[in-house]
Amino acid sequence: MFKKMKLVEKRYLVPFIAITTLFALWGFANDITNPMVAAFQTLMELPAAKASLIQFAFYGGYATMAIPAALFIRKYSYKSGILLGLALYAIGAFLFIPAAAQQSFTFFCFSLYILTFGLAFLETTANPFILSLGASTGSATSGANATRRLNLAQAFNPMGSLAGMAVASMIVLPNLLSDKRDAAGNIIFPMLSDAEKADIRLHDLAVIRDPYVALGIVVIIMMIIIAIVKVPTTNLSTTDLPDLTDNKVQKNPSNPCNPCSFKTTVERLWKNRVYREGVIAQVFYVAAQIMVWTFIIQYADNLGVNKATAQNYNIIAMCLFLCGRFISTFLMKYVDGRKLLTIFGICAAICSLGAILIVGKTGLYCLVGISLFMSLMFPTIYGTALEKVSLEDASLGAAFLVMAIVGGALMPPLQGLIIDCGTILGHPSVNISYCLPMICFIVVAIYGSRSRKINI
Repeated sequence: MFKKMKLVEKRYLVPFIAITTLFALWGFANDITNPMVAAFQTLMELPAAKASLIQFAFYGGYATMAIPAALFIRKYSYKSGILLGLALYAIGAFLFIPAAAQQSFTFFCFSLYILTFGLAFLETTANPFILSLGASTGSATSGANATRRLNLAQAFNPMGSLAGMAVASMIVLPNLLSDKRDAAGNIIFPMLSDAEKADIRLHDLAVIRDPYVALGIVVIIMMIIIAIVKVPTTNLSTTDLPDLTDNKVQKNPSNPCNPCSFKTTVERLWKNRVYREGVIAQVFYVAAQIMVWTFIIQYADNLGVNKATAQNYNIIAMCLFLCGRFISTFLMKYVDGRKLLTIFGICAAICSLGAILIVGKTGLYCLVGISLFMSLMFPTIYGTALEKVSLEDASLGAAFLVMAIVGGALMPPLQGLIIDCGTILGHPSVNISYCLPMICFIVVAIYGSRSRKINI
């Protein structure tokens, strides 16, 4: 009889909690930013496609910094990567002060771009760290356990997201003067004089700025806490649990190629079919997630719902997402994660079809319901892709999976272009735009099925 493995060893509980807190931090940043697309669209009088450049800047930062973050972590340590990530996060948040003073949409995009440099460092570090905080992932049992552990840690990401949404819905959006409407439900701002618009713009940009400045202060406090806590060094190539040191990632003395060259590592990763297809699946998943959440407000707006009220639907979606994380973590004790990924991908695609075809509140409910089925996708794709990746390749393997978040930068502008059409064949274009997430979920379902067959 094999001893049942614990999800997290007791003596590593403190560092596990400390690192898991970071998942909430980048969740907050993600979901206070999503409704800003609609806010900037009105305030700066932009088309949806240009306003969605907020997401292009936000997720483009991941693509830019993921590989440098992995190389930095390989040379130095997990802890150094985390601390540098938090520093960049805070700098990006504080850049909102001059961005608001300049009233520059480009400056706001640049601030978010720098902020996500920090998030790239945090995700490149935290995800593989959580996966490796236990016994070797060399067996199917331990690999499944690692994926469950990441699902548990990732469950705290939507908690941060909910906090970000709450700040957006209760503090930011209700106080935006640019979103005031007349008795018919039409936004008044475009009909005002230039002088009136300038006063409102000054006020609203300050409202948008303040939560990010407060966030920067919280990040600085968290950086001090992480500096004090001892972060374990992990070794995926042994069955030993990590030592509580702050040294750089352990090397495997039996492997003369350690640390391997960038080219050699990339070649090995490329030959790993489950990993290679996992990166592709992650691109499509993140694209779908960002599209579903970013444009809920525009979808509701097409039904005559104001931004502050529409944001409540985003909050309900995130609550479903959070519940789904805990439910899927439990289900993975009994059902293979790859099988669940396939089922959830199919269900998400069906909900997307409902959001496309049904004009009205029922379609909006289908859109909100997608979040329940998205819940397990990111950590399950991530864990499945890295399950048979060696220690020597783990940091760069994680980096490419973090780079896959670039899907959130590429697809929303395309969806924005579709939304700007107004109607397509007599059907609201905002509904039609959800064909893109539906395609993405089909790709995710296919990956779940294919990876399961490969691992049988």
